[in-house]
Amino acid sequence: MNTTNDPISDMLTRIRNANTAKHDTVDIPSSRMKLAIAQILLDEGYIKSVDTVENGSFKDIRITLKYGADKNDRILTGLKRISKPGLRVYASKDQLPRVLDGMGTAILSTNQGVITDRKARELKVGGEVLAFIW
Repeated sequence: MNTTNDPISDMLTRIRNANTAKHDTVDIPSSRMKLAIAQILLDEGYIKSVDTVENGSFKDIRITLKYGADKNDRILTGLKRISKPGLRVYASKDQLPRVLDGMGTAILSTNQGVITDRKARELKVGGEVLAFIW
């Protein structure tokens, strides 16, 4: 079991690598935060499905990746970790980031839970900018 200082960065890297290698699914050690992020990826249409699977005494999140007509046509083109343990990045409700002029999605951790930049604008809340997806 490898431990990492930044489990969210680890999750994004695993998804990015599986996507680049054109895998159908990728397993990630489970946590509430990662499940929330996976749910956003699902809701925004970047992935096909999210399931939790038992892995001995641990739970894993199994993410089924989504591709276009053929596997060379990727739906998820980029994942970028913004706020890192060494450098936290916060945005107030007036400074919420726009990813590729609204074509992408920013994932924020707010007092309303883990939400997209769009939802944060709706709720008029700021928070920690976890990642950008496009």
